[in-house]
Amino acid sequence: MALTAGIVGLPNVGKSTLFNAITQAGAESANYPFCTID
Repeated sequence: MALTAGIVGLPNVGKSTLFNAITQAGAESANYPFCTID
């Protein structure tokens, strides 16, 4: 059985940080409008 999930939320609230913490995938962050700022 496969599981598919998504993370939904406002800009700059930590979605990529949460994703990286859970998966250890290393999604990139950049300082652009509506992009994650680390």
